[in-house]
Amino acid sequence: MKDYVRRIVKEAKKNSYLLSTISSKLKDKALLTMAKLLLESKDFILKENEKDVRIAKRNGLKQSFIDRLTLTPKRLEEMSESLKELTNLPDPIGRVIDGWKRPNGLFIQKVRVPVGVILIIYEARPNVTSDCIGLCFKSSNVAILRGGKDAINSNKAIFKVLLKAVNSLGIGFSPFFLIQRTEHKLVDYLLKESAYIDLVIPRGGEALIRKVTQDSSIPVIKHYKGVCHIFVDAFADISKALKVCLNAKVQRPSVCNAVETILVHKNVAKKFLPKLKKELDKYNVEIRGDFMTKKILRGIKLAKEIDWFTEYLDLVVSIKVVEDIDKAIEHINFYGSHHTDTIITENVNNARKFVEEVDSACCFVNISTRFSDGYQFGLGAEIGISTDKLHARGPMGLEELTTYKYIVYGDGQIRE
Repeated sequence: MKDYVRRIVKEAKKNSYLLSTISSKLKDKALLTMAKLLLESKDFILKENEKDVRIAKRNGLKQSFIDRLTLTPKRLEEMSESLKELTNLPDPIGRVIDGWKRPNGLFIQKVRVPVGVILIIYEARPNVTSDCIGLCFKSSNVAILRGGKDAINSNKAIFKVLLKAVNSLGIGFSPFFLIQRTEHKLVDYLLKESAYIDLVIPRGGEALIRKVTQDSSIPVIKHYKGVCHIFVDAFADISKALKVCLNAKVQRPSVCNAVETILVHKNVAKKFLPKLKKELDKYNVEIRGDFMTKKILRGIKLAKEIDWFTEYLDLVVSIKVVEDIDKAIEHINFYGSHHTDTIITENVNNARKFVEEVDSACCFVNISTRFSDGYQFGLGAEIGISTDKLHARGPMGLEELTTYKYIVYGDGQIRE
């Protein structure tokens, strides 16, 4: 097992130097070929995905998990479009960030370069496989992908198709790798390969991220859980608030940018909450509320302290009535995961206060938390949504997968 890991990481490191020499034109051509072949191989990929879904159902896994695992023709089209979208974005590699001349004649440039070899550890979303391959390839990073065992057939199929697309253009080495064995012990070995892997990005549940952070000898950028909030301010447009809250909870509850807690200003609670419950009931959303919410919405569950920290990833939402905007901000900064939080308000000063004081990667005004997404931001796709502050935060696109180096030109200068 250790030899299997060492063989892959050594080849990945060697190939990272080769990948850094490929032109932007060839990378874009390869991405378009990947996008095309993904759709042409639809039947094969969906058939392999059905195997994973069948096993997940047989094992009694939650519906929200199965939703993340399932591929459909529409989701395959979205994966293909994400790869195409990357070709419309400028290649960050080689871009001069800054340049200046010193009094001694030295000309110094700060230039974007790839990180090198990036290990992505994720769970049961097969679209992550194509998104990460596309982003790493465009930014000239070699990706090593370690998906969850529940999606192994889907991931193998997607990997096979995308590698075939690259090889068809005469690129004679593998610019990305998939760990095709499913033993948990493999992760322990991978996390110690700091000589060959430059960065680890874990995407998944809290337990996975804690394990990776604790066990890795390689730098980690955490993509922590999404305890996302919407605060319905006293100055909210109620119809707008209803539309946004409903979309953020039910459009796709199993993903990290779905709303988990809705905070409501006390001045609009009696008017807003019964209307919100009526809409949520249509989708069988379970509501867990604080004492004030339970007074207004009789029959709902009383929220426990743990609920305010919980990423449900399901048709469950916690609701709390708050005194004012300061209490809403205080709640979000204490209980939230610093992922994505929204205020619904028509008051410009409150909107400004919210986005300035909420300590989250993404702060929104009058829109659904579901827009916290690399594709929606125009980044082509995302490697994930970082809740860290170093060195990337929020949806990670091409630029966040680069670092920089200094290039200095001279004419025989020596230091006195």
